[in-house]
Amino acid sequence: MQIARGLRALRTRANLTQSEVAKRAGVSIGTVNRYETWQDRAKLRVPTVTALADTCGATSQERDTLIRLVRNQENGWWMDHPAVPEVMDPLLSFEDVATYEHVFANALVPGLLQTPRYALALHEAQDVRTEADVIADKVDARIKRQAILERSPALHLWVVLDDAVLRRTVGGTDVMAEQIGHLHAMAQRPNVDIQVLQFAAGAHAAGSGGHFLVLGRDDAGDPLSSMNVVYLELHKRGLYLDAPTEVQNYKLMFDYLRSQAADTSVSLDLLAAARQELTR
Repeated sequence: MQIARGLRALRTRANLTQSEVAKRAGVSIGTVNRYETWQDRAKLRVPTVTALADTCGATSQERDTLIRLVRNQENGWWMDHPAVPEVMDPLLSFEDVATYEHVFANALVPGLLQTPRYALALHEAQDVRTEADVIADKVDARIKRQAILERSPALHLWVVLDDAVLRRTVGGTDVMAEQIGHLHAMAQRPNVDIQVLQFAAGAHAAGSGGHFLVLGRDDAGDPLSSMNVVYLELHKRGLYLDAPTEVQNYKLMFDYLRSQAADTSVSLDLLAAARQELTR
């Protein structure tokens, strides 16, 4: 999305049509359109992006930013992992360059905070009749993704958990007790905030909507490096939104959810209490 948006912005600034860019860059109109509309994202290549950027008069900084984004998505560990579906490639690539991620989880613990046993129980329930080694690969991919929380500078993760997440027993009481204990520990990290949206809060800003993420990075000095993307988690696929109005709507929704949820201090107590209920 960043690459596509950046190329469109450069072409608009240069006042060129896709046909003109294609002719000057020595590529087909279909290639220009594919790169600008973010189709077949895994097939983007540095030479083509460089040619398109140069044709549109990109500065060296703008061109280098686009090249870095392409290389990032080419070289990410997820590109060759057998258990990472293509629909997840963009999300992992976005996380790799984001500075913050805001998550509303209405049914399950978000992937970045799952324990291996919780992730295993989820996949065993979701992937019925799937071989054990395939499920093991999926769990491995989910845990590898969590390394993003260990990088420097750290990704700032802010999660609003619906009470239902803590009440749904996944994998049995031992697994859930371990999982909630992990949430409690992670919530005490400087780069992780967790709030619990209690049932007592009643109707909330997300309405009947499901799990969503808002990923972002703001760079006033290099607009092409800025990023704001929403990911909606759907069954067997995901939906990405980057239109400014749509992103702003989800940012506002998340702000309301944060205001309706228990604060981070009270949420720590709620997590501890939920774990204690399972270990009695």
